Amino acid sequence: MSAENRCLARQRIPFKTLSIALISIAACAYSISARAQKDCVKPVYLTLDTGHMAVAPLMADILRRHAVRVTFFAANERTQTGDGSLGEQWAPWWKARAAEGHEFASHTLDHVYLRADLPGTPPSFLVRPSAGAQAGREFTWDAAQYCQQLRAASDRLQAITGQAPLPLFRAPGGKTSPKLLAAAKACGFAHVGWAPAGFLGDELPSDKFSNAALLAKALRDIRSGDILVAHLGIWSRQDPWAPTVLEPLIEGLKARGFCFATLREHPSYRRWVQQGAGQVPLQGGV
Repeated sequence: MSAENRCLARQRIPFKTLSIALISIAACAYSISARAQKDCVKPVYLTLDTGHMAVAPLMADILRRHAVRVTFFAANERTQTGDGSLGEQWAPWWKARAAEGHEFASHTLDHVYLRADLPGTPPSFLVRPSAGAQAGREFTWDAAQYCQQLRAASDRLQAITGQAPLPLFRAPGGKTSPKLLAAAKACGFAHVGWAPAGFLGDELPSDKFSNAALLAKALRDIRSGDILVAHLGIWSRQDPWAPTVLEPLIEGLKARGFCFATLREHPSYRRWVQQGAGQVPLQGGV
């Protein structure tokens, strides 16, 4: 019997509705994940950004089989099928990930790229969404408009998963500026990038960066404490990185003594997450 099943058996909850079952599974998954993270002495932090989602079910299956918890950064991006990665078609998929104990955070609802800071005060930004009704157009936004995008993705995640997302975000493409980071922090969001070795290369052209080469590089270079980044599908890569590399990467890192944790446990963000959850008084930041 699996650890999850043993946990559920101990609860002796009559599963009369799907929602009760999902809540119980989530509670067990969180408990098991918390124990694993407590014993984790060489952590790495796998993060997954949204993409075209075609490989998302296969990736979720690998994560579940290897009991790996990740942090998803979600935007409502264009998908190969359906109404967007945060649309109704994908809502059950996200709800299932919440039941497995994963964490979620904002990637801006319309996957909005920072193009440039604009002069003057208060701060304003040249931005370009790559999703949504205004995809491909450039706009001048103030801090409040950017914060609205951060909150919109976070609110959508909470609506479909029933779980409060972390008060974190990842700017599309990792493109930020000190002014943008300050604006986001002022409205409650700390930015999360990735370690140099944690860039797993799934956005790179496969004719120049083969899956085998990317896997070998990751297994060679990743160190304890690194934040890793990949995507739930990349349109431009001809030989998809996922799920081909994901499973041997997880197996290889575990064989080297690494363990996986979510950003809730990351030392650079733990206090900020607690502050966002109202567990300690707000003072300072990350």
